[in-house]
Amino acid sequence: MKSYYAIFFCLAITLHNVEEALWLPQWSQISSSIQKPVTTNEFHFAVLIITAIAYLISFLFVAFPKTPLLKRAFIGFLGSMMINAIFPHLIASIMTKMYAPGLATGVLLIIPVNTVILYRLHTLNLITIKEILISTVVVGILLLAMIPALFTLGDTLIIY
Repeated sequence: MKSYYAIFFCLAITLHNVEEALWLPQWSQISSSIQKPVTTNEFHFAVLIITAIAYLISFLFVAFPKTPLLKRAFIGFLGSMMINAIFPHLIASIMTKMYAPGLATGVLLIIPVNTVILYRLHTLNLITIKEILISTVVVGILLLAMIPALFTLGDTLIIY
């Protein structure tokens, strides 16, 4: 596995999460059935932890590329972040008729960067389409399950 794949993924997810951190908490306060309002403390804590997990998985996969669990966690994170660019960001923008923070970096960075990485890993016979799909679903479910707990922890632990 080329280490620069992990670097590009980490750069893309960082820029995406910075865009969200700057504008999503305020955007979520707009009355909408799409987004539950989230405070800055809740969101910043959750996005920091998720970004740290992405970095940890990426660098562990680079260090131990033959470990199946790390490989599946890495490709699952790539796929999950691609889905995240479409739902909720693109769907929310269409439904609210206003820009949803994270859409630009999701569509212009996350989807192209992650697609290239997954394509290259597949063409090098390091992963299969089945692994991509199953890993994306599993990691996506785990991330979705973590978010409410991270919001609660952020609201409890972070006070500024």
